[in-house]
Parts: sequence; structure tokens; C-alpha cells
Amino acid sequence: MNAFSSIRGVLTVTIVAILGIWLLVTQQWLTANDTQIPADREEVVFWHFWGGADRAIVEDVAKRFNASQDDYYVHAIAMPGNNLDLKFFLSVTGGDPPDLLNIDDPVIADWGHRGAILALDEVTSPEEVERLEAWLFPAARRLVTYQDRLYGVPNGLDIRALYVNKTMLARYGLTSPKTIDDLDHIANTIAPPGQTEPYQRHGYLPDSRRIWAWGPVFGGQFYEASDGRVTLTNPQIESALAWMVSYRNRYGPAEIARFRHGDQSLPGKTFPLFAERYAVVMDGQWRVRDIRAFQKSQAEKREEVTQFDAIPLPTPPGGKPNAGWVNGNNFVIPRGSNASRGAWAFIKFWCGFDGQEASAAETCVAGGWIPVSQRVVDEPAFEQFLQEEPLFRTFIELAGSENQYPVPVIPGAPYFNNEVKNLAESAMSSTTEPDLPRMLQETEARIQTHVDRARNPQ
Repeated sequence: MNAFSSIRGVLTVTIVAILGIWLLVTQQWLTANDTQIPADREEVVFWHFWGGADRAIVEDVAKRFNASQDDYYVHAIAMPGNNLDLKFFLSVTGGDPPDLLNIDDPVIADWGHRGAILALDEVTSPEEVERLEAWLFPAARRLVTYQDRLYGVPNGLDIRALYVNKTMLARYGLTSPKTIDDLDHIANTIAPPGQTEPYQRHGYLPDSRRIWAWGPVFGGQFYEASDGRVTLTNPQIESALAWMVSYRNRYGPAEIARFRHGDQSLPGKTFPLFAERYAVVMDGQWRVRDIRAFQKSQAEKREEVTQFDAIPLPTPPGGKPNAGWVNGNNFVIPRGSNASRGAWAFIKFWCGFDGQEASAAETCVAGGWIPVSQRVVDEPAFEQFLQEEPLFRTFIELAGSENQYPVPVIPGAPYFNNEVKNLAESAMSSTTEPDLPRMLQETEARIQTHVDRARNPQ
């Protein structure tokens, strides 16, 4: 490469960075120009990714917080779209990071390791952090803990369960599954293997991305924190993957791909469970309100109202009950925040910590979000919500389980996450019999190398 090319490359990167920073500043100015910050308060600049109806809920939380005290004023700025992490690091480069950020990607350990965000013990007292740890659900605590320090607080959890079309199962003389064998029986009964014509419906088909959920159900872990080892080759993870691949063997990869593609063609992105393409589907808590709206529409049309259930993931022999994969939206405080104490006060208000559970219950009801503490669940407003949305109670019970695990909170977690999902997809879509031990071993070694480099960059 000649000197001119090198200089041109550097100039290009510099121009892109400057343009990105300018766009960020412009966006903040355009959003802020109608906001009047009281002169006697400290402004807390809060970036979030919510849009649509959820954005209105976020703004209402900020409004309620601002009215609840006289020290801080939260200015919520919507940053929708992709690459929030890039926008964040551009703001850091420009010397003007937000005071508070909400993220839903597994980057907390990467950012904490690089010193981009503050551990909570840098913002408040160790005693308060200890009380917070005891207050949080175990799953919520795991989401934000890196090297035994909290680097954030979840404001809501995402949990996966099985949604069951009970009406459809009843037509086949079946009931909701309690074990893996039950789930396999449903699949074999509704879609008998060996059928020559294309299938119109399936009892159940595993989603390769959900290996993260089935691993803990089978009793496995993907990572051993005590010695920093990636553990894809443990027998439980291999058993979980082998069970998922059994559906590939049963129906063939082409049929599974064809049927999955058909799900994408449903009008208005209809939930496939409503179209009776499946009897059982794994999904998150947000589907509860979709189900209620669907049933209401059926009743208005004087159609038979379909009955649904939401159940924990069924277990194999020796598996773990109420197990699965947890994700969530997490508050983090950037290093360089000009109002870290105000950011911490807002986090507590939103999440309900330190005696503010009633306000948090109101927020969770408005958004249909899973609280991060049993103390919020126990509030009358949220209990009333559960009475109105009984399917949601399953997700609350799972949120409180000791057996819900996130993607390991370690440097390199996004790569870890993608490689595990790619492994499962490759195994389930392979046109030849997959060699699972070899695939697991190779993927484990690849992830281990990446994680070691992320933890100890040269």
C-alpha cells in the first residue's frame, strides 16, 4: 500500500467518524430543542431504543420521575434503529456521552471490561449494591453481573415459554406437554413422520436459535465461570442439540426449511399459532396480549374462541424444571457521565428499587413487561394485571426461577451468542448426518479462542 492510499484510508475513517458524531449531535439537538430544563435541576440525558407506543410509556416514566423530586430532570432521547453501540462509542469519542443508556444486546461485559461503563459500586455505596442484589430476581442479577460486580440494572426481563393451542390439541386427543417425550408425541401425532405430501401443520418444530433455552432445560451450561472455560462439549448440551436435530432426522431439513419459510408468508405477520400451523410454539411474554386480541376478535365475529396455555419448557429425565434462557433490557451508566447520581436515581425509580415498587408496577403493566423483582410483582397493580392476563403468570414464575440463564456475561459474548446459534442451525439444516461431537468440539475451540482474546487483548 502506498503512502497516498494509507492517508486516504485514514481520512475516510476520520470523515466517517466526524459525520457520525455530527449526526448524533444533530439528532440530540433536534430532539432537545423543545425541552426546557429547569435551571435548578441537574439534567440526565437518557438514550433509549424504544419507538411507537413504547416510546410514549418511556416518556411517561420520565415525566413521573421528574415530578417526583426536585434534584434531577431526565431528558429521554429516542435512538431507534440499529447500531446503538456504534452511536454510543461515537458519542464517547466526541466527548459527550449520554448519562444513561438502555441496551438489549449482550455487551455489558465487553463494555465493563473496556471501562466504557461504570460498575454500580462506583456510583453508590457497597451496602446499597448488596441490597439491590438481594432484591433482584436471580435471572435479573445474572444479566448484569461481570466478575462479581453489577454493571447495570435490568428494567425488564424477556423469558421464553411454550404457547399451546389447547383447542387444536384436544382435536387430536392430546394435552399440554410436561416432558420432552410428551412434546415428541405431540409432534409425531399431528405430523406423522414419513408423510409423502407436504405438511400443512406441525405439532412442534424446534427453532435452532433456542439452543440457548434448551441447553439449561437438559441440565447443561455453555460456560464455566470458575475457570473461564467454554463448555459446549458437556453431555447435557450435546443431548439438547441431538434432541433438536432429531426433528431434522424425522422430517428432513428441506421440509423444515419449507415450512418455516411458509410462516413468513402469513398475512400481516400473523402468529403461526393462530393459523394452526403449529400446536405448540416457543415465544416470549409479549405474545400474551396478542392472544387476548386474537380471542377478542374471534368473539366479536361469533367464532369459537380458541383456548391457549403458556407452560414452562418440558424436561427430559434428569433435566432442570423451570429452566431456559433469559434476556432483558438493561440500564448502564457510561463512564464520563455528567450526572451519574441522577442516572442512578432514575434507574431505581423505573425498576422500583428502594421503596418505589408501586411506580414500577405501573410501568410494567403499561408496557406488558416482566418486573425484575418479586417485590414489584407483589404490588396490587401488578397482581390485578395478572388476574386479567393469566397466561402472563407463567412468565413471572419462570422469572423467579434459579434455572434461567442469559448468554454468558463475559467479553466476547456477542460472538459466543452467534456461534452457538450458527452451530445449531448448521446441525439442523445439514443435508448429511451431522457429526455433533466434532461440530461441538470445533465450535467450542473457536469460541474459546475468541473469548480469551477479548478478555486479554494484545
